[in-house]
Amino acid sequence: MKSRERRIGITLVHTGSGKGKSSSAFGVVFRAAGWGMNVCVIQYIKGKWKTGERQAAGKFDNIEWHTLGDGFTWDTRNPEQDIKTSRGIWEFSKEKILSEKYDLVLLDEINYCSSYGWISGQEIADFIRHGKPRWLHLILTGRNAPEEVVEAADTVSEMTKVKHAFDQGIKAAQGVEF
Repeated sequence: MKSRERRIGITLVHTGSGKGKSSSAFGVVFRAAGWGMNVCVIQYIKGKWKTGERQAAGKFDNIEWHTLGDGFTWDTRNPEQDIKTSRGIWEFSKEKILSEKYDLVLLDEINYCSSYGWISGQEIADFIRHGKPRWLHLILTGRNAPEEVVEAADTVSEMTKVKHAFDQGIKAAQGVEF
């Protein structure tokens, strides 16, 4: 593996209306951990329920996991609290990134926070360009990635929904959805 001095960190954005944005990012998390990289996962929106990916991450000593969001917030009854929580997670994320402890950081569902206007796309893009260590890999997930973030990223993948079980009345399946 290349040393940090010789590595160029890649910023990836996983966005779109289709399933698989976070799941794809978790695949990269486990790949990096498998290579001995230090990884930090920070979840913005998802609540504190148990998930298979968090269970699996617990088997690695080089993955640090933080689920800090208030849960899925599109039905929010307290937008001021959601803004406060998201801003706090953003500050925490920048601290973790700037700590230089990690080789890869995943900001899971941060794009939602930007699309809701809680964290500006320009602010995130400026940090990617001017704050993120040159050698650090960064992944940002969630629908509606802001154009500024898309422009600042190195690799952008858009998941497109063709069909989803939920639309047929099938609830989230353990081991597949969480």
